[in-house]
Amino acid sequence: MKTNDFAKLHPVILFTYFTAVILFSMFFMHPVFLAISFFCGFLWAVSLAPRETLRFTLKCILPLAVLMTVINPMINHAGLTVLLYVNDRPITLEACAYGAASAAMFSSVLLWFSCSNRIMTAEKFISLFGRAAPSFSLLLSMVMRFVPRFKAQTRAIAEAQDGLGRGVDSGSLPTRAKNGMKILSILTTWALENGVITADSMRARGYGLPGRGRFQIYRFDSRDKWMLTILSALIFAVLFGFIKGENSIRYFPFLSLPPFSPFSFFLYICYFLLCSYPMLFNAVCEVKYHGGF
Repeated sequence: MKTNDFAKLHPVILFTYFTAVILFSMFFMHPVFLAISFFCGFLWAVSLAPRETLRFTLKCILPLAVLMTVINPMINHAGLTVLLYVNDRPITLEACAYGAASAAMFSSVLLWFSCSNRIMTAEKFISLFGRAAPSFSLLLSMVMRFVPRFKAQTRAIAEAQDGLGRGVDSGSLPTRAKNGMKILSILTTWALENGVITADSMRARGYGLPGRGRFQIYRFDSRDKWMLTILSALIFAVLFGFIKGENSIRYFPFLSLPPFSPFSFFLYICYFLLCSYPMLFNAVCEVKYHGGF
């Protein structure tokens, strides 16, 4: 079984990486950058969780992307290149392109967040922000683990209620609605009580008090220094291209891309290396430490 060596890097590197790729995916609307971000994000998400990613893509990302692509030209009629008219309303090429770009951007961000949720655990967030902002780091760690625990607890409560004959699949519609509200009430009570217990437990341990010692399992070694240096160089290269306008695009009133040049191709390579950084790092470690693929 292949190991995820990238997840073993220092949390500073992981947080820097995910912050960079998510922000770049949100603000870079250039089609080449969007394609690179979506392609690398999808590949890494599949490598982390193949079944869950494919199911999430087919059930959520793909329908939302198609919906955004179709709806945008229906409500946005800006643009000079008219393709056709629907009820005397123009459907423009620019609006279609912008809708497709927005869908690609939204899909990429969702994929990168799914990868981040699997790599950036609650312990890593507490390690990063526990000293500077203990309350914020504790709240963030609780939010991150809330969704999986919420789903598991919902399943347990539903199964218990179903065993008592009060499931959401039995009885008339008003009865099922009443049973569903009962499950929701139990779940809400559990969530509130669990939050209070966690807060009291951390307060009893002296979490966040001035001068309190802190156990740290992450060490910033020489490998982390090299990896952070390479990552920073790639980020600065992409930011330099952003300052120069190489990754900008204008959709309205007409499509306008910056001319392709050797520098733009260099930026595409840098952005691809940045987005594929975890997979490349894992591949190198697989060959170096684990004897090949």
